[in-house]
This record gives sequence, C-alpha cells and structure tokens, in this order.
Amino acid sequence: MKTTIPQVFAEAVRRDPAAPLLTWYDDATGDRTELSGITLDNWVSKTANLLVDGVGLGHGDTVALLLPPHWQTAALLLGVSAAGLAADLGGDPQPVEALFTSLDRLTSAAGWSTLDRYATGLLPLAMPLRTPPEGYIDYVLEVRNHGDHFRGAPVDPADRALAGPIELSHQDAVAEAADRAAQLGITAGARVLIDTAGYPDATDWLLAPLVAGASIVLCANLDPSKTEARAATEKVTLTLV
Repeated sequence: MKTTIPQVFAEAVRRDPAAPLLTWYDDATGDRTELSGITLDNWVSKTANLLVDGVGLGHGDTVALLLPPHWQTAALLLGVSAAGLAADLGGDPQPVEALFTSLDRLTSAAGWSTLDRYATGLLPLAMPLRTPPEGYIDYVLEVRNHGDHFRGAPVDPADRALAGPIELSHQDAVAEAADRAAQLGITAGARVLIDTAGYPDATDWLLAPLVAGASIVLCANLDPSKTEARAATEKVTLTLV
C-alpha cells in the first residue's frame, strides 16, 4: 500500500503515463488544459527543483499555497510533497519558508511572513504575468528554468504532508484521501468530473482520485448546461457537482 503522497502520484503516472490524468476546464475563460501523467510529472519535478535548488528549502520546511483548485495548484502541492516539504493550504497567517499565491488572494497573502513569494495568474496556456505584483516572482516563468527530473531523498510516511490548522503526516493524509474516495464513490479506473465550487478541498479534488487510481476532470465556474456533453466527451464515469 502507498503511504506517501509522492508514492501515490508515482503510481498514478506509472499506470498509464500518456493518458490524461488531470484535465482542467474554466467555463468563465474557456480554458481547457489536459495534462497526461508524464506532463503533470514534469511540472511536479520542476516545482520540486525550484523549491530545493531555487529557494533553498530543506526537508520539513513549510510552504504556503494560497490558491484555488487548479492544475497549477496540483503541480505545486505535489511538488511540495515530492521535495519533502509540508504544504499549508491556508487559514491563519503563519511564518513559512515560501509562499505561492494567485492574484485573487494577494490580500490574504500579505499577512503571511516569508521572504520568498511567488505569484501566478493561473492563465490559459500557462501564460506568465505581464507584471508580477511588487515583491513577488512569477511562478510560471521561474519554474521553467528548473530541471525536468527531481532526485530528492525519499519521503517518510511519518513526515508532515499538510501544515496549518490541521497537521497531517503523509500516512494520515493518504488514509484520509482513501476514506474520502470511498465516501465519494471514486474507484480505480474511474474518470471523475469535479466541480470546484462543490469540492474546493484538495483532498477531494486531487488526493482522493489519485489514491483511488482515478483520473480527474476539474471544472471551475462550471456551466451546468455543459456538464452532460462534457461528461460524454471526456468519458466521465462519475460526476461530483
């Protein structure tokens, strides 16, 4: 049984590296981004290398991820885990070693104490920001400078995976995700359409499907009139709205 988030993700990629693992829709912008296991793994590796080689973080450090559900959020959360770091997904501001935020959460991010701040516009085609906010580095531009493969020390099941109001080890985070997958009816081989408005928690929209062995169709600003056709196009077997 897989007991760490990096193990769970590696298994998801190994099952079918070229198949869509996470497909992103935003009905407010018309954005559609499809990531195979290989492509998402590339972003995860680049992110882990950015955190370790670029920011200089070490095992056990904490990274704040003040971001909505999005494929880039998935890459960041999985990259943080791969690097042996703990992800703080929000709550009361805390001192952290680095922070990543979207433009809509800059006000909340201002209260967090850290010297290393990154912003992303979550733009279609992973476009960079025209002008990053003052005091922030553009995540999309910076991450592309880092290697496609990450060679870090193995993560221990007892290491912190999630920080903040509720701290979970990797083993506990994986167990919680497995429980949520069972509650939501997510099974191995499923292709799950998930409305971010109804399931904003990363355990639900990311970790539970990965632990169960499912692939994800993640939809923001979901237009209900498009759900049925999208489910057919994407060969969805379970819809969570």
